[in-house]
Amino acid sequence: MAALTPNYVVRRVGMWLLTIWLGATIIFIIPRLAPGDPVAAMISRMTAQSGYVENSAAIIEAWRARFGLDGPIWVQYLSYIRSVLTFDLGYSLASFPSRVDDMVVQALPWTLGLLTIATVISFVLGNLIGALMAWRRVPGWFRSILPLTLTFTSIPFFMFGILLIYVFAFGLRWLPPSGAFASGLTQGLNWPFIASVIRYGTLPAMAIVITSMGFWALGMRGMMITNDGEDYMILAEAKGLRPRRVFWFYGMRNSILPQVTALALSLGTIAGGSTLVEYIFAYPGMGYLLYLGIVTNDYTLIQGIVFMIIAGTATAVLILDLLYPLIDPRITYGKG
Repeated sequence: MAALTPNYVVRRVGMWLLTIWLGATIIFIIPRLAPGDPVAAMISRMTAQSGYVENSAAIIEAWRARFGLDGPIWVQYLSYIRSVLTFDLGYSLASFPSRVDDMVVQALPWTLGLLTIATVISFVLGNLIGALMAWRRVPGWFRSILPLTLTFTSIPFFMFGILLIYVFAFGLRWLPPSGAFASGLTQGLNWPFIASVIRYGTLPAMAIVITSMGFWALGMRGMMITNDGEDYMILAEAKGLRPRRVFWFYGMRNSILPQVTALALSLGTIAGGSTLVEYIFAYPGMGYLLYLGIVTNDYTLIQGIVFMIIAGTATAVLILDLLYPLIDPRITYGKG
């Protein structure tokens, strides 16, 4: 297997930088295309709460100057790019004086814990089910049962989440309908807190796993059927290898590469959270934070979260490109 060439690595890193720059530019433009002014919206919320805000026009002008929204658009863009390069996400417009960095640090662990576990479980179960559906040695009655596990794939995960809340939270009262942990607990590595987090995270995790594993299963089934008639599969069976070994090391190993690519892209977007699921369950993750930024027209919060999604996805693709030869020895980048 040829080693990675410097030319190839430089080109891939260059594409990574270009992707992040284009993504950062787009997320700078899109919020500013939306109608309304974030500072004026903030004053309107203050007026709705207190009934009257004295010198509101002067406050709006002062705050626009404070956040650099009174300058030309190109000045705002250069300031934004400088902040991105220095990883300074700035202050939240709607929750000032809270910094976007601090808000992200508080929400990110909840999203990473929930979505990483749910995505990995969905990936493992979905690929295993898809491979078994295509494997000829699986009994017919068992293969007829497997598609039943994909029944809920056609239901949007947020609607399935509402169904889970109705059944398990309000009907059976087995699990809490919303939140991340029970109130009154001390956060930390102690069993009561960990058990509460697991209990509160069960329903949103189920909503993601059950509705998404079908996509993994269908993709894996198609790849297994394609590879089933390949020469190496026929040779492995002709050599008398155990069916279990043929299934795992010849069938699944050679079929899972496209699935790993999709998994890397999925993991790259985890930092952005699952907005609708976290909103439905009032889960304090990145998705719920992004929802709050959208409804309050918080430019800086939206830019900070979406930039993390773009950077995470681009980095996942870069790492995967460089690691592909370790996953599949047939791949070579010798020619750069």
